[in-house]
Amino acid sequence: MLNKKNFGLFTFAVFLAALLLFSCGKKDNDFNLVELKGGIKGGGLFTTNETENIRSLDPTGINDVVSHHVSHQIYDLLIDLDSNMNLKPTLATRWEISEDGLTYTFHLRKGVYFHDNACFPNGKGREFYAEDAKYSFNRILDPRTGSLGFDYYKNYVEGAKEFIDEVSKSISENRDPKIKDVSGFIAKDDSTFVIKLKKPFGPFIYYMCLGFAYVVPREAVEKYGKDFFQNPVGTGPFIFENWTPDLEINMRKNPNYWEKDEFGNNIPYLDKVKFRFIKDISQQLLEFKNGNIDDSYRIPTELTSSIVNEDGSLTPEYSKFILQVKNAYAIQYYGFLTNGKIFSNPKVRQAFNYAIDRERIIKYVLKGTGTPAVYGVVPPGMPGYDIKNIKGYSYDLEKAKQLMNEAGYPGGKGFPEVTLNINEGGGRNIQVMEALQNMLKELGISIKIQTLQFAQHLDNLDAGRSDFYRLGWIADYPDPENFLNLFYGKNVPANPKEKSPINSFRYINPKYDELFEQALRISDMTERYKIYQQAEQIAVNEAPVLFIFYDVDYRLVQPYVRGFALDPMHRVNMRYTWLDK
Repeated sequence: MLNKKNFGLFTFAVFLAALLLFSCGKKDNDFNLVELKGGIKGGGLFTTNETENIRSLDPTGINDVVSHHVSHQIYDLLIDLDSNMNLKPTLATRWEISEDGLTYTFHLRKGVYFHDNACFPNGKGREFYAEDAKYSFNRILDPRTGSLGFDYYKNYVEGAKEFIDEVSKSISENRDPKIKDVSGFIAKDDSTFVIKLKKPFGPFIYYMCLGFAYVVPREAVEKYGKDFFQNPVGTGPFIFENWTPDLEINMRKNPNYWEKDEFGNNIPYLDKVKFRFIKDISQQLLEFKNGNIDDSYRIPTELTSSIVNEDGSLTPEYSKFILQVKNAYAIQYYGFLTNGKIFSNPKVRQAFNYAIDRERIIKYVLKGTGTPAVYGVVPPGMPGYDIKNIKGYSYDLEKAKQLMNEAGYPGGKGFPEVTLNINEGGGRNIQVMEALQNMLKELGISIKIQTLQFAQHLDNLDAGRSDFYRLGWIADYPDPENFLNLFYGKNVPANPKEKSPINSFRYINPKYDELFEQALRISDMTERYKIYQQAEQIAVNEAPVLFIFYDVDYRLVQPYVRGFALDPMHRVNMRYTWLDK
């Protein structure tokens, strides 16, 4: 306990120290920076925040965005996406896809080492080889790992289903499996990894960029067993240090990382990275303003006008910060149950789409944090895919009324009361719902609102119990297939009592399915996208959904932060981040 005689002098000293500390916003020793080639500075600590908890740092368990954000600093992929969503070499220096689209050959980088860790002899990380890639991909399809990613690969990779079935059977019979590996994953030699498919699937190359595909060493998995999810070992730019659940995760620079920049500097530039877990976005913003974190992803809708002017500039209170804005690969919509009694007529669905003034919603409800969904289901900005080729819906109330007349509901007469199912969460979803509710009154349509917990909401629409419901879709990878798959008729079960979680609209059009399947067999992106657009136009014309808006992401960063790009899928990459302090 402090001696009270010295309390006044001590308090004054503490006050001065605190003043110096918090006026800078960060501890002085966070900014022990060194000059590097090309005007870049190395060193320092970067602190970011996530508003949700992390699930796992084992790649087989990464199906949430927060776990992906953290893991991406620790692990490498064979190939990755840059901030413009273009494919780039990582652990693979190059790759080839056979003409028939069935064989993917990855030529691997030499001289890459796993992190130093107690799982290796003498704690020294060993070199990465093709066998490590094979082992890591086998884990995705191994039921014993509890993998959440097997669905992506099991229908396409040669031998995948046989491997899963045999391992599952061996577990139930309490014996060793007779099949040890997936036959379609081949380590041809130390620096060549091959994947063989059963059938062509054009977007498969993007499955290499999913979080499930991070490369791990067998030694770490075997040493840490079920605790590997919190003891990650990879080849990535940062080495995991510690994890205090609900509070923070810390990692430090990997001094042996393989990558160098164009000036010959070692990557990464930062010495340390910290992830915090503040759940409230307003509290996150306050911590950012106080200089305790280096970025703040997303702006509370209710505070948008106090942060961002109508012209997109920052208000005086926030003008010292950097604002990043990016069209997200995400769409918000209301789904129609197309095989139900209320919305089986496409003219009714089209009328709803023409009755919505999306521009007003963006301006007055979303305060500019979105763009009108006047094209199709694929959001803007996807490389090589021009959504302007799709003719969607703009506001035309007279046309909407005409379509309702043609459907047999003049002025809305005779049309049943519609229940819109919406998930809890308040904020933006509720405000948009209220605006649309008023707009649809112009058609003489009454909308009743039913608010449900998200899990129950999803159960209802998956089971076909919701005629009209709020939902959104965010890209898992930058291929239009990830969105167009929502309309694929073969995702709808033959038994109407079975769940249809992907195509929850239960929309079926044989011509759409034919074009969609044709596109999937084409490896060439340009040709595949042409066919995609023909299919998308068919679906848009029949309006299985009420298209509302495409998301726009906003992120504030501190004025000294460099090289921290915001991409359309909000993938967090700190390899090239540095502090200009």
